[in-house]
Amino acid sequence: MLDTLKINHRAFISYKFFNSLFTGISVGSIFIIYTPLTPSVYSLGGIVLAALMLVVAMFYAKILNNHYFFRISLFVELVLLAMVVYFLLFSYSYQTALMIYIGYQLSFVFGSYLVRAETLALKKDKILTFVDVAKQAGYLIGLAISFLFYKVLEYRFGIMDNQNQVYNLHYLLVIVEVLIIYLLVKSFSKVKANQPF
Repeated sequence: MLDTLKINHRAFISYKFFNSLFTGISVGSIFIIYTPLTPSVYSLGGIVLAALMLVVAMFYAKILNNHYFFRISLFVELVLLAMVVYFLLFSYSYQTALMIYIGYQLSFVFGSYLVRAETLALKKDKILTFVDVAKQAGYLIGLAISFLFYKVLEYRFGIMDNQNQVYNLHYLLVIVEVLIIYLLVKSFSKVKANQPF
């Protein structure tokens, strides 16, 4: 049963593009959201992150397959969606900043695993190249979108406050994250093993 999931390469490349697009759009906003946190929180968070990444690495022999690759990827994306929605519901506070920080740290726990699993699952150099190009393109376009979004809020709608700008950006992030989850599910639909690229 663990081997029944096959990767649809075209959908997966689209998924990675929008995944990186999300990162590009959101990267600047975390500095505003994290403002209430103290340096000690980052130190403790780093310790917990490193310890949990070590635990995940110990299970590689069991989880480096498409079955767990899909489920862990989906878990990470659902965590990100929950974070964005949580922020829209509860806005700015110390608790919100802490929850967002914990959510990102939780997603980072699986960072190394996801890179290893992706390489093993895709195998072919050509496909890995397309995926990495899609990632970089998505990240760059995401940065450009966030820049333009902030400028439109500033000059078209007169929203000058950094916190208000970042809050409004999260409506866009919800849409992008829902699309990411859709593409991820589509990427792991059951397809023929010898699918053409």
